Amino acid sequence: MGKQFWKPGNMLYPVPAVMVSCGREGEQPNIITVAWASTSCSSPAMISISIRPERYSYNIIKETGEFVVNLVTEDLVYAADYCGVKSGRDLDKFAQMKLTPLESKTVKAPGISESPVNIECKVVQIIPLGSHDLFLGEVTGVTVDDQYMDENGKFHLSDAGLTVYSHGEYYGLGEKLGKFGYSVAKKKNQKNGQAGKVNKTDKINKADKASKTDKINKADKANKTDKASKTDKVNHSNKDKKVSKSSSFSKNNKTDKHGSTDKKGRKKTGK
Repeated sequence: MGKQFWKPGNMLYPVPAVMVSCGREGEQPNIITVAWASTSCSSPAMISISIRPERYSYNIIKETGEFVVNLVTEDLVYAADYCGVKSGRDLDKFAQMKLTPLESKTVKAPGISESPVNIECKVVQIIPLGSHDLFLGEVTGVTVDDQYMDENGKFHLSDAGLTVYSHGEYYGLGEKLGKFGYSVAKKKNQKNGQAGKVNKTDKINKADKASKTDKINKADKANKTDKASKTDKVNHSNKDKKVSKSSSFSKNNKTDKHGSTDKKGRKKTGK
């Protein structure tokens, strides 16, 4: 298997394509779709987004110093793509995509109500990089859709149908493969990283063996019962034959008190 060496380029895929909402006071809010978005720090929580200076939203965010990151689901992919190729200078993206502005708690920029997660941010630094400027924003509040909350207060974000962007294309998330730390978690019968597979196989084998044994036992019982029934029939038949012969012999042979007769019933006497 060969390898090819390419010139420098952006190949860090997939990435979350997010819808960033922003707005100036007295103007209609705008949405820009950003693929260059990332978690930058855990404490304090920070998010970075990179935007080209010529984009309409660039100056809005630079002047207001705030923005809202809205996660994109499969239902929002079309709107996300539209907001990434159309300019807010020419139209109202909220109205065109039938999206609902959501009032934020800590910033004036609205969120997108249809998004499952709205992350409010205030700009703490702008770093010119080249084609894009990086806006480093501190997270000041997060709003989540309560339809993904369970009765124990746990948020099931994986049920929202999130999407990713990879080299110009959008994809839904696949099946769960593991969780943080599962590679070093202690589990019984864990060998070569295949945790739990041995246990499942063992249970299946035991169940198969038990099922086969049960079938064999039932078959044996059925055979024994059948044999016993046949033997019983044979024994009864033999007894019936013996009784019949004995009865026939008694009728054809009359005896006297001397106990000696011939076949015709005549008494034999000695000389």
